[in-house]
Amino acid sequence: MSEFFSERLGATGINKHYLLGHDAAAALLIDGRLVAAVEEERLNREKKTTDFPTHAIDWCLAEAGITYDDVDLFAFPWNWTPQVLDEIRDGIRASPLPPAAKTDLMGDMADLFAQVVSHEAMLADFAARTGHRPDPARVRFVPHHLAHATTGYYLAGLKDAAFLVSDGRAERFSTLTGEIRDGRITVFDDTVTGAQHSMGTLFSAITRFLGFVPNNDEYKVMGLAGYAAPPKPNPFVTDLLTLHDDSRYSFTEPLRTNDLHSHDALFEEYFGPFEDTLAYTSRVAAAAQEMLNVATAHQVRHLEKTSDLDRLLFEGGVALNCLNNTPLFEGSRFEDMQVSFGASDTGITIGAAAHAWLHHPDTAPADIRTAASTPVTPYLGPSYDEPAIEAALAGFTDRVVVSRLDDDEVVEQVAKLLTEKVVIGWFEGRVEHGPRALGHRSILANPGFTDIKDIINTRVKHREPFRPFAPLVLEEQAPEIFEMGRKTNSPYMTFVFPVRDAYKDRIPGAVHVDGTSRIQTLTDEGTPRLTALLRRFIELTGTPCLINTSFNVAGEPIVCTPTDALNCFMGTEIDYLILGNHLIAKR
Repeated sequence: MSEFFSERLGATGINKHYLLGHDAAAALLIDGRLVAAVEEERLNREKKTTDFPTHAIDWCLAEAGITYDDVDLFAFPWNWTPQVLDEIRDGIRASPLPPAAKTDLMGDMADLFAQVVSHEAMLADFAARTGHRPDPARVRFVPHHLAHATTGYYLAGLKDAAFLVSDGRAERFSTLTGEIRDGRITVFDDTVTGAQHSMGTLFSAITRFLGFVPNNDEYKVMGLAGYAAPPKPNPFVTDLLTLHDDSRYSFTEPLRTNDLHSHDALFEEYFGPFEDTLAYTSRVAAAAQEMLNVATAHQVRHLEKTSDLDRLLFEGGVALNCLNNTPLFEGSRFEDMQVSFGASDTGITIGAAAHAWLHHPDTAPADIRTAASTPVTPYLGPSYDEPAIEAALAGFTDRVVVSRLDDDEVVEQVAKLLTEKVVIGWFEGRVEHGPRALGHRSILANPGFTDIKDIINTRVKHREPFRPFAPLVLEEQAPEIFEMGRKTNSPYMTFVFPVRDAYKDRIPGAVHVDGTSRIQTLTDEGTPRLTALLRRFIELTGTPCLINTSFNVAGEPIVCTPTDALNCFMGTEIDYLILGNHLIAKR
């Protein structure tokens, strides 16, 4: 597949992200229960990999103790049909490309369909990479956006809900709304927006324009937005964005979805020639953020009228823009809004599997009720026992000092260490699923020091100094520290809240320049040891939060194995590492 994209489509700018997504992963449901899920990047160590998830599939099967022959249904979170191909080719015919370029591109798309994305091609690729060819009768191809919607539905407890899905693009569209009742999805067809008006793709184009990596660094644009107010008037809102009565929006200059440079001249017309300065980049970022907020709020206002349900699910890559999520919910009539830990393409394998299970004729209502009553945790990936940790440590004996502790000693000693200006790698249990480190592969620090953010950014993460850090907070204490509005928790770092004035000086390392924090709320049931650590830290310091950032350096996936953790620890200025029940320092 890679050869086809590089040799046939490289000159056009079309890549695998455009047609097959990114964040390759695998998930496994058994009798409706999610037993395993992991991103391929955690295992092959290639960030946001598009490679076939061979390692992820093998691990899921091994974790459950089954083989391919035991699998009843194979679900793929894409559904490229001949009709989709026809519609793409119609779009090429209507494009402003020169006739010869149209002919070449249409031929390439036909070959791409036959060789890469058609049902037959995907099954052949599956067989070539795994050695197993599923019976076509046991295969389900789930449309990409329906997989996203089902991910949110399944992870939120299978409760009826309205949904908004927005990302770069699916097979044909970039965003749609609908509702799920009793596991059955209804798409509101008049809300479907084509890929040429994709907010996700436009945000990627802005990301690239600002000098970052598209489809990877959009969160940097989100961080930059806090350093400036959007211009008044904002040309992104007044000149580029058009809101329609049927909840759709469009751009006055449609995107060429295979060319992230297509709007560069327009951006410079709006903001002047590009300048690599904080003042320029933050002004563009703030303008882009306001545009995204306006567009999604418009969609939700229409959804409020179309559906009488009181719960909202927001899924897709755009849902990771947590600066948007809080005002989106607070400005709506919905009683609750959920953004799952699998909102981006990391989670669509979960949604595809859940969609196939929900629509299987043998799935009874009692099965769905049982699954709905079982809480789903994000800690779904590999874990490593004591022998695996000790085997990894054996390769570092001449470079580290190791202390073996029991559970209570881990909590006590780490809490005491965190009273000082230190940075600690925290590794326990199963790897969390999704793009956020949620306390099993995290870097922890005390937010009470004003310079701790700079220390972590420069000495550990090797990333831009404007990037903020997220605080861990006890769920029951969160409303006292943050202005949470109608939200009562935020376990997956998908919402941003203003820090109350009384606490801004107490946790300066976890407060962004705009006075907000992207929080993770902890409970004793969800993360018992990490929650115990935070409680003990609060007792010792009176500081109500801990900094939590992902255990990796810029450009690398979050660590997975003990060896990954040790390599990151030794290659950075992390002071201590907790590896299971081992406290590790450098010699």
